[in-house]
Amino acid sequence: MQISVFGLGYVGCVTASCLAKAGHEVIGVDVNSEKVEMINAGISPVIEPGLGDLVADAVSHGRLKATISSDEAIGQSDLAMICVGTPSARNGRIDLTAIQRVGRDIGRALDGRAEIYTVVLRSTVLPGTTETLLIPSLRNGLGQGSEEAIAVAVNPEFMREGSSLSDFEHPPFTLVGCSDDDTAGVLRALYEQINAPFVHTSVRVAEMTKYVSNAFHALKICFANEIGDLCESLGVNAQEVVSTFLMDRKLNVSEAYLRPGFAFGGSCLPKDLRALLHAAREADVRLPLLSAIDPSNEQQIRHGIEAVLDTRKRRIGVVGLAFKAGTDDLRESPMVTLVETLIGKGCAVRIFDPKVRIAALVGANRLYIEKEIPHITSLMCEDMESLLAHADVVVIGSPGEDATRALAQCRSDQIVVDLTRGSIRPPVSAQTSEEQNIAWRAIQHAIS
Repeated sequence: MQISVFGLGYVGCVTASCLAKAGHEVIGVDVNSEKVEMINAGISPVIEPGLGDLVADAVSHGRLKATISSDEAIGQSDLAMICVGTPSARNGRIDLTAIQRVGRDIGRALDGRAEIYTVVLRSTVLPGTTETLLIPSLRNGLGQGSEEAIAVAVNPEFMREGSSLSDFEHPPFTLVGCSDDDTAGVLRALYEQINAPFVHTSVRVAEMTKYVSNAFHALKICFANEIGDLCESLGVNAQEVVSTFLMDRKLNVSEAYLRPGFAFGGSCLPKDLRALLHAAREADVRLPLLSAIDPSNEQQIRHGIEAVLDTRKRRIGVVGLAFKAGTDDLRESPMVTLVETLIGKGCAVRIFDPKVRIAALVGANRLYIEKEIPHITSLMCEDMESLLAHADVVVIGSPGEDATRALAQCRSDQIVVDLTRGSIRPPVSAQTSEEQNIAWRAIQHAIS
C-alpha cells in the first residue's frame, strides 16, 4: 500500500518504519523540518533499539521518505495514519490541537478527490474524539459533497518503549474500530503480515480499550509496589511472594474477576482485605491503592441502590440474594445491603433465590441470618412467578439460570435493573416490548 504517516515522534516513526519494512511505500509528515530531514537522511529522530538501522534500510530501499507538506503526502498515498501527540495538561485534559489540525489538513488535501481514502487514527484519544473532533475536522477541509469519499478507523498501538519493534510485529492483537467491514478489510490487508488476532470493534470501544489497558498496567505496578512495601514491613520476601502469586494462572493472572458487574462480598474478600489493611496500619505502612478498594466497592452498591430508587417504583423483586450465583452464602453479600437499604427507603421488596432456603441453612450462614437479617425470611418467594407477580421493578443481582429465566418472563410494563451490566441480555420475544427495552437500556446507562 501507499501510506502517509502524520507525526514522526515515537509512535509515528516506529509505525512508518515497520510498515516500510513490511513492503509498503510510506511517506512521513511532520511540521518539524529537522525530523523530516533526519528521516530523509536515513536517521531516526527518536532513540529506540534497532530503529536506526530500520530507518536507514527503509530509506535506502526507497520505501520510506518524509515531507512537511500534507498535500504531497496525501497525493502520494491511499491511506493516512495519524500518530501525532496528545499531551496532557496539569488537570489531566489532553490537548487535541494536533489531531484537529492534521484532520483539517488531510480534508483540504482530499478536496475534490473521488476515490475512497482511508484515515486511521493511531493517537491515544478518549472515547468520542473520533466522532466529535476528527471527523468534523476532516469535513471542515473537504468541499461540499466529498464526505462520502473518506473512511475513518481507529487503530490504537500497544507498543512499549525499548521493545517497540518486537511489539509492533507481535502485538497482543490488532485492534481496529470502525463502522463498516470494508474499512476493516483495508486494515486487515495492511497488517496481513502481523501474526496476531484481528479484532474489529466499534470506534468508541477501540478508543477506550487503549486507556483501559494503560490504566490496568499502572494499577498492576502500584499493586505490586504496595504488596512489596507490606511484605517488607512484615519480614516477608516480596519477590518470592509475588513469584508464587504469579504461578496461579486460573485466578490471579487470568480473566477471572475482570468483568464489569456488581460489588464483591462473601466471607473471604472483605475480611482478608481488612486484615491486610489493619496489618499495614500497625506497621505504619501506607497503602493508598489497597485502601481505596473498599470505598470503591461501597460506591458500586450505592450506584445499584440509586438505580432502583430512580425508577420511582415501590414494588421491587430481587433475583439472587447470595453474594454470587450458585451459593447460599449471605455473609457480606452486597445484595443483602441493597435489600436492607431499599426496605429502609420504604420499598416493598420480595426476593427469589432458590439456593438460599432458610430452613436448610446450617452453621455460619444460619447464624448470620438469625443474628443480622432475621426478617429476610418473610421476604423470600417460593417461585419466580410469585416474585414477578409482585414486582414493578426486577433487580438482577448476578448472572445465571434464574436471571435469564426472570428476563424471559418479565412483563412489558416491568423495569429491569441489571446489576451485571449486560452479562445477560433481555431475550427478544413477543413478551418484550420496545418500551421495556428502552427502560432497560436507560437503567444500564444510569448504573455505568
